[in-house]
Amino acid sequence: MATTIKDVARESGVNISTVSRALNNGYGVSPQTRDLVLAAANRLKYRPNGVARGLVTGRSHSMALILSDIRNPFFAEVARGAADAARNGSCDLVLCNSDLDPVRQMEYVTSLLEKRVDGILMNSVSALSPDEQKQLAECGVPIVLLNRSAASKAFSTVSADNEAGGVLAAEHLLELGHRKIAHLTGPRQHGNLSDRTRGFVQALLAAPQPVAPIVLYGAFTFEGGRELTTQLLEEHPDVTAIFAANDVMACGAVRAILDRGLGIPEDLSLIGFDNIQFSSIIHPPLTTIHQPKYEMGQAAVEILLRLARDKTRRTPESRVLGVELIERQSCRRRP
Repeated sequence: MATTIKDVARESGVNISTVSRALNNGYGVSPQTRDLVLAAANRLKYRPNGVARGLVTGRSHSMALILSDIRNPFFAEVARGAADAARNGSCDLVLCNSDLDPVRQMEYVTSLLEKRVDGILMNSVSALSPDEQKQLAECGVPIVLLNRSAASKAFSTVSADNEAGGVLAAEHLLELGHRKIAHLTGPRQHGNLSDRTRGFVQALLAAPQPVAPIVLYGAFTFEGGRELTTQLLEEHPDVTAIFAANDVMACGAVRAILDRGLGIPEDLSLIGFDNIQFSSIIHPPLTTIHQPKYEMGQAAVEILLRLARDKTRRTPESRVLGVELIERQSCRRRP
């Protein structure tokens, strides 16, 4: 059976409250008594009961990260940043994968609240409905939305400057002389992807020689990128450049372009978004928009930790992190 605090008290010859104060570095315990209790706890291999401690302190010292698609390498860096920040804050991080299913996403929220997590960091599958916003706002723990503008002031948010990233992609293709340009993105009204689309389209239309891009909507996955690119090349064979809403879609575009016997960048220039590790090792290396993935996960957990520690001052916070163009070999100047 697991060793209890009563066993430690019996072994060290002091009462339970003294053991508790000694183990938690509390007041009123002499150094000699603390050493005596710690030695007894080590001999008995005592481990504190986190559930019991949580009932007393009102905190579980755990938080959750709900990802929309764990297959996307973008989230590996986000999760690393979140896990490191949680560890530095003496918290455990629970990882959940909604697998692009909005129903499963909210089921996870319910389950995590039952486990009394201190906060939830969520990369939502899609725009939150009014009912979902209400459920989250009333759940009693802080929520940080990742890569989304807050539809409600009840939530904190952490995102990259997605609209600025779309502008950078447009300006780069225009500077290279492209005029027949396409944009492949996810479903309409998809938060960060919609921001990228808006920045990209507005920058093209505002150019001295305006360009009206071809915009195709679909799944923001490898297969989605492949299917949209196949459709694009069948309907618009004269297109010279593609901006994919993320690097995973861009990898799908590469597959479709090569399947048609075309070359990158000889026949088509291609830009992605995210700067995942794969983008630098595919052939040719992908020009992309970098967003600080690790720092986003880190910032989101830092906000959760602050809100969890001070329940009387839970003022939502929004952070927008900068982006930059990473120029590699997948784009070329039009002759």
